[in-house]
Amino acid sequence: MRLGLALGYWGGRPTDATSLVLEAERLGFDSIWTSEAYGSDALTPLAWLGALTSRIKLGSDILQMPARTPAMTAMSAATLDLLSNGRVLLGLGVSGPQVVEGWHGQPYGKPLVRTREYIEILRTIWARKEPLNHQGEEYHIPIEGGTGLGKPLKLTIHPLRPRIPIYLAALGPKNVELAGEIADGWLPIFYAPTREADFLAALDAGLAKRDPASEPFDIAPTVNIVLGDDVQACRDMLKPMLALYIGGMGARGKNFYNDLACRYGYEAAAKEIQDLYLDGKKKAAADAVPDDLVDEVALCGPRERIAERLEPWKSSRATTLICGTIQPEALQVMAELVL
Repeated sequence: MRLGLALGYWGGRPTDATSLVLEAERLGFDSIWTSEAYGSDALTPLAWLGALTSRIKLGSDILQMPARTPAMTAMSAATLDLLSNGRVLLGLGVSGPQVVEGWHGQPYGKPLVRTREYIEILRTIWARKEPLNHQGEEYHIPIEGGTGLGKPLKLTIHPLRPRIPIYLAALGPKNVELAGEIADGWLPIFYAPTREADFLAALDAGLAKRDPASEPFDIAPTVNIVLGDDVQACRDMLKPMLALYIGGMGARGKNFYNDLACRYGYEAAAKEIQDLYLDGKKKAAADAVPDDLVDEVALCGPRERIAERLEPWKSSRATTLICGTIQPEALQVMAELVL
């Protein structure tokens, strides 16, 4: 099992993760991963940190597909891959309707169709075998109508790698199946290793459609880690984040993270968390997050407890464990226990 480091996105002000990243590289971590929502973007910090490191891979967890045309993403990924000597891992996701339509001003469309076409376009651009001409359901390149002057173009730079690894963030069964079919890796959030059978049937259905000559598929869940002697205090540090996702990352009736908590058997708690959060009672929403749910998806407590609770992760099908922590000592513990 490889280890990654999740850097997330900034809060209200810039976060300097340089020392943490350098420590992760020193300890033998395989990758770092940045995120974006509607604040800091994912690519700029990767470029900055890539210039300060020499070995560790640079992953996006995730780039929002509706925020960038496929051609822009292909250009950015190819550029960063050249600058970093082939260290890019391109994580993509469709995001949710609130962000897609309310922030990026794009129609939510058909996520499965968009994802399939987006990846097809990326790989066509990087391969440089012919000018880009894609007439699909979600993307028309060159666009129909307009001035009529658009023409198929070919990427002017030569990518270091004609097939940069693509990871998909997916939760629903159809999206997970699509990840297995067309991507190189899967980025599940709030992964519970003891419940991975909930996902793996869909993933295996997708993997069965892959080209047998494809590279090994990487299952790369994020696990949040809080190291400390007081287990309850460690849990409580993660509850506001879980409440944000389960309660506030989406509208009532259209929240993928709330749906996931329900699939895990926490229907009543998920409803209570969402009701409280959408009513502005964020602390009460955090307090309503069950301890058992935290323990299923995160690692909390002293080293000995983390070692014990890490065993289901080690025996799971995860091949990269992306560690969400700001504690250098937690990185050290994970390196000792896994690497």
